[in-house]
Amino acid sequence: MSAQFPVARPRRLRRTPAMRRLVAETRLSPADLVLPVFVKEGISEAQPVASMPGVFQHTRDSLRKAAHEAAEAGVGGLILFGIPAVKDGRGSAADDPDGIVQQALRDLRSDLGDATVVMTDLCLDEYTDHGHCGILTASGEIDNDATLERYASVALAQAEAGAAVVGPSGMMDGQVGAIREALDGAGHSDIAIMGYSVKYASAYYGPFREAAECAPRFGDRATHQQDPANADESLREVFLDLDEGADMVMVKPAGAYLDIVRRVRDAVDVPVVAYQVSGEYAMIEAAAEKGWIDRERTIMESLVSIRRAGADIVLTYWATEVARRLA
Repeated sequence: MSAQFPVARPRRLRRTPAMRRLVAETRLSPADLVLPVFVKEGISEAQPVASMPGVFQHTRDSLRKAAHEAAEAGVGGLILFGIPAVKDGRGSAADDPDGIVQQALRDLRSDLGDATVVMTDLCLDEYTDHGHCGILTASGEIDNDATLERYASVALAQAEAGAAVVGPSGMMDGQVGAIREALDGAGHSDIAIMGYSVKYASAYYGPFREAAECAPRFGDRATHQQDPANADESLREVFLDLDEGADMVMVKPAGAYLDIVRRVRDAVDVPVVAYQVSGEYAMIEAAAEKGWIDRERTIMESLVSIRRAGADIVLTYWATEVARRLA
């Protein structure tokens, strides 16, 4: 740029809301958003999640209502998390054809068809009595390869119930390849895999663990989720998942890892997903409740920032609310 002040005046392009809208570099659309939802077996009415105001553990019926509202608002997709009535060491309810997520999937596909993209979380922590993401050895460590067999079985159950996208979130080595092989071998080559490729061992997941009832009974997940100190490692994880057949890749959490979102976006030619996780949601809601921040402006700024960093798709608990506002 050769012109200088007073000829050059950048404020000319900020004078009015219409002008700012015209020259905006980053845009947010309802179709960019995916709504995470929780469905719980054995409850008669939706249960509020104390640490996440406005978020519920749904019954099948209340989930159908929430899903219809999201689709009507233009939300791009939903991702299902299930809470079974009975948990065990193998997470048997995860691949039970009559498990809560499989039942909910059939409900949503019947109600919505292809009006929105129905996704599923594919992990075992919501289903195991120990709260970890896989099969444990006698010494209490996760058996990576035995867990892959369980993930493959869960993927098949979810595909057969109607999932359009499965999202393996366990951070096991080889999980995408095992799932892709199982899906293709069973004739489900049209089912997409959203790789939770860069999932950090984050403190921001606390409220989610209340919502999904999946806090580990002992230890933590640092042996398989990524160290927050590492950035280069994230690209290695992404490329491994792409080599194994991932159709899109995720960075989780979003807000504290916008630099990682940007690095991934610059490195790949598939859709990049970012998950605005429960802790991010809870902090904004709590600060807004105290009157410390402007709730609506902060929500929109947080989402635009994630898109500006390079995410094509954003998982957010505000998806339906924001989609309505954008409309």
